[in-house]
Amino acid sequence: MPGKLWDKNIEINKEIERFTVGRDREMDLYLAPYDVLGSIAHITMLEQIGLLEKEELTRLTAELKAIYARCKRGEFVIEDGVEDVHSQVELLLTRKLGDIGKKIHSGRSRNDQVLLDVKLFIRHRLKGVVEAVTELFDALQQKSEQYKTVLMPGYTHLQIAMPSSFGLWFGAYAESLTDDMLFLQAAYKQANRNPLGSAAGYGSSFPLNRTLTTRLLGFDSMTYNVVYAQMGRGKTERNVAFALASVAATLSKLAFDACLFNSQNFSFVKLPDSCTTGSSIMPHKKNPDVFELIRAKSNKLQALPEQIMLVINNLPSGYFRDLQIIKEVFLPAFDELEDCLRMTTYIIQRMEVNAHILDNPMYDPIFSVEEVNRLAAKGVPFRDAYKRVALQIAQGTYRADKQIRHTHEGSIGNLCNEEIKQLMQQLLSAFHFERMEAAEKALLE
Repeated sequence: MPGKLWDKNIEINKEIERFTVGRDREMDLYLAPYDVLGSIAHITMLEQIGLLEKEELTRLTAELKAIYARCKRGEFVIEDGVEDVHSQVELLLTRKLGDIGKKIHSGRSRNDQVLLDVKLFIRHRLKGVVEAVTELFDALQQKSEQYKTVLMPGYTHLQIAMPSSFGLWFGAYAESLTDDMLFLQAAYKQANRNPLGSAAGYGSSFPLNRTLTTRLLGFDSMTYNVVYAQMGRGKTERNVAFALASVAATLSKLAFDACLFNSQNFSFVKLPDSCTTGSSIMPHKKNPDVFELIRAKSNKLQALPEQIMLVINNLPSGYFRDLQIIKEVFLPAFDELEDCLRMTTYIIQRMEVNAHILDNPMYDPIFSVEEVNRLAAKGVPFRDAYKRVALQIAQGTYRADKQIRHTHEGSIGNLCNEEIKQLMQQLLSAFHFERMEAAEKALLE
C-alpha cells in the first residue's frame, strides 16, 4: 500500500484513518489540476535556487504536465490507500521518475499546498460564476428592453401599490447582479494572492523565491506574512462564500417572484411548458419546479458563510484539522450556483409576459397616486389632494387615468439600462482574468 507523506513506520488504526481522512480524497479531486500547476511553479523556483538540477526539472515538469492532462480528461484518481491529492501526485512522479519525484516537496508543507490549491481553484471557479452571472444579466436586460412599455402592478406588503413595468422588474434584477459582482470582485482579489512558501505557517530555512512563484502563477501579489497566510485559510473561503451567497440571494428572490407571478391568481408571466412539471393526480398542473429548486438551492447557498464561520470562529492562529471540513461544503458550492444561474438564464430567455394585466379593474387603485400628483401639480396641497382621492376611492367614485408619465432616472419611462450596462462592464473589466490565464498557459507550455 502506498505510504503517506508523513509516514514514520507507525501502524495507524483503520477506524482512526477512516475518520480523519473523511471525504478528503473525494473533495481533493476538485483540486487535482491546481495541485499540479502549483507543483510546476514550485519546482521551477527550486531549480532557480539550486535545490533541483535542470535535468531533474525538465523530467519532473514533463511528467507533471502529463498528470495535468490526465486531470483535464477526468482520468485522475486518488488510489485506495493514498491519503490525498498531494500524496497521489507525488506517488505518480516517483513511480515514473524514482527518487526525483520525492524532491518536489522540498520547502513546502501540505498546509501551503492546500492553501495554494484552494486559491487557484477559487480563481478559476469565480471566473465561471462571473461568466454565468453576466449571461443572466444580459438576458434580464434584453427582457427589460423588450417589455419596457408593458405595465404591471407594483406591490408593498403584498398589496397592490403603484404602477410598475416589466422593464422595471427585469431591470431591477439585472442591477442587483451588478452589486453582486462587486462582492465577486472583492472575493477574487482576496483569493488572488500567493500563499506558497509559507510552508506549515512559519516559512522555511530554504532561500525560497516567493516573488518568482507569485509571478509564475499570475497572482496579483503574495500573502507576505507566513503566519497570516495560514490564518487566511477558512477566512478566504468564508469571504468568497459571502460573494456566492450574494448572487444566490438575488436568484432566490427572482425565483420567488417567478413562482408567484406564474400562478393563476396572478398570471403575470408564463413559464415555458418544457420548464414545468406535472402532477400525478391533477392533469391541469404545470408546476414551476425548476424555480422552486433554484429558490431552495439558493437559500442553502446563503447559509454557506455561516457554516464556514462556525468551523473557524474559535480557532487560534496556526493550522488545525477542523479546516479540512470546509472543503466538503465549499468546493461543491460553485457547481450548484453555476447550475442555478444557467437554469435561471434559460427560463428568463423563454419567459412570456401578460401585456394585459391592468385591463382588470381590480388594479385601478394603483393609479391613485398619479391622480394625487396631478392635483398637487395644479396647486392643490399634497395632503389635501391625498384626502380628496382617498374619499373618492371610499365612495366608489374614483376613476383611474392610466396615462402615466414617469421621466426621472430609473423610473418606468427612463430605465437607465444603458447606464447599468456600463456599470457592469466597468466591473467586469477590473477582474483581469487574462493575467491568470496567461500565467497558467505559460507554465503548461
